[in-house]
Amino acid sequence: MSDGMRVPDGWHPITIEPGSVHVRVEVDGRTVAESSKVLVLREASHPPVYYVPLEDVDPELLRRSETTSHCPYKGDAAYYSVVIPNGREVPDALWAYEDPYPAVAEIAGHVAFYPDRATISVAPD
Repeated sequence: MSDGMRVPDGWHPITIEPGSVHVRVEVDGRTVAESSKVLVLREASHPPVYYVPLEDVDPELLRRSETTSHCPYKGDAAYYSVVIPNGREVPDALWAYEDPYPAVAEIAGHVAFYPDRATISVAPD
């Protein structure tokens, strides 16, 4: 799927730093992820994105989807749906760059959630 790689620069900056926050992600009141080991990715003029270590996500609630996308700065993304035990499925609720480009290598092993598909609570750690 790769369309080539771009390196972040002054026109399109990307920074990644450890977050000094605690993040909880819920779907239908069910905790899907909870972590104090998040990374905060800031990209150009976009809002910050919290990347949660995959180990802090409940694997029983995830189902990999067939959706993929490509970012010229981060690489190819895989998507996961959240499936709640009550049977409700939230398609493509989160994504992961499983083999990100070198400039953002830190986000490997982490996932990010869409704020319109899950409730993301951020509190000081």
